[in-house]
Amino acid sequence: MRVAFATQDRQRVDAHFASAKTFMFYDVGPEGHTFLEAVQFDNVSNEEGQHQEDGDDRLANKIRALEGSALLFVRAIGGPAAARVVRARVHPIKLPSDETIQAVIDRVRGMLKSNPPPWLRKVIRDAESGPESFIDDED
Repeated sequence: MRVAFATQDRQRVDAHFASAKTFMFYDVGPEGHTFLEAVQFDNVSNEEGQHQEDGDDRLANKIRALEGSALLFVRAIGGPAAARVVRARVHPIKLPSDETIQAVIDRVRGMLKSNPPPWLRKVIRDAESGPESFIDDED
């Protein structure tokens, strides 16, 4: 399962969605994990939520980068941004405090090994079905 982490330092989940300089992507499964890629962003909000006024959709690149991901771990995310992430078929998860990416990966792996909570079972089911599950094969 492809999992994204919003980060400033590439070590911890320590960033608000809009102000994250980097998304770190990992393939996480019950038996292990693999680093996939780091995607950096230049057009970010500052930590106080002040946005650049350039008229561009500053979240579009972040939403596109999440393609194929099942989970996104962030420190915070605004309502409109969260709705866009969910529409992109990614489940956003806000953490109450900064945590190392490794600790979060370990927790996800632990949930996958045991009996995953209902929200994670739904994420797994949705990820396995893919976007083609919405296509009606009947004429």
